[in-house]
Amino acid sequence: MNKNIEDIRKDYRKSSLDPEQMSENPLVQFQLWFDEALKSDVMEANAMNLATVSKKGTPSSRIVLLKGIEEDGFLFYTNYQSRKGRQIEENEHAALTFFWPELERQVRIEGVTEKVSPETSTAYFQSRPKGSQIGAWASPQSAIIENREILEERAQQLEKQYATVETLPRPQQWGGYRVIPGMIEFWQGRSSRMHDRLTYFRDEKGNWDIQRLAP
Repeated sequence: MNKNIEDIRKDYRKSSLDPEQMSENPLVQFQLWFDEALKSDVMEANAMNLATVSKKGTPSSRIVLLKGIEEDGFLFYTNYQSRKGRQIEENEHAALTFFWPELERQVRIEGVTEKVSPETSTAYFQSRPKGSQIGAWASPQSAIIENREILEERAQQLEKQYATVETLPRPQQWGGYRVIPGMIEFWQGRSSRMHDRLTYFRDEKGNWDIQRLAP
């Protein structure tokens, strides 16, 4: 047991947040921050924690990759039969979290999910490297398997089957989701844990209101 965990701490001093300098649209503000993360060489800047909840209220979270920012939401792709896919089918509500320690920043997003169009899913699927396409076909994501050899054998069979082409058909159980936000919070680390938290809330008319929250 590491008895010094409680002593681990970091004092944040890189920046601050001013509501007057924030965009009126949180998705525009997110794009600005995301671009800064890319320019700052943040490792896996598009990595985000996706939290979902089953119909029984059981939460589950995992890291997935952001694959698009639209006017109305954030895109990611997965196997619809995976645990997250099944939970989204049961409960449309989901949350995303980005953490960029190099910039001492975090973004939290809460909203509802919807599937993107089959055409959008197919276009993205066939733009992926061939190995990733084969992996999507080979893996029954979240299912219990006896050993890794099962996956490797499936991948080898697919490689032979599609040896002469670079794009595979999209599996029907694989596609994209859009997370449509109702809340987006921008967090900037500050000294002595007096962090800045500016949060956008969407009202019933679709308008955004920005509020400062205590850290």
